[in-house]
Amino acid sequence: MLTALIGPLLFAALGGGWAYLNRKDRRTELLFTLILFQLLGAWGYRQDPTPGLLLLVGLLALMVFSMLLHTLLYTDERSARS
Repeated sequence: MLTALIGPLLFAALGGGWAYLNRKDRRTELLFTLILFQLLGAWGYRQDPTPGLLLLVGLLALMVFSMLLHTLLYTDERSARS
């Protein structure tokens, strides 16, 4: 299962990081898509639990959580300044 999911999960991590930094107006849609990729990885881990897949899914989860937290904390600050 790791070989089947390594491409999509790495693409989600790298492409999601790039899009989060460069496409500030589309962050909510991006986060929703990354959460769906996270669910795909969780399903794959449920089917075939391997340490490599757990590490990859955990890395993506940490990245999505930090992006979501950053968006929630700094969106309110920017709207309050306006």
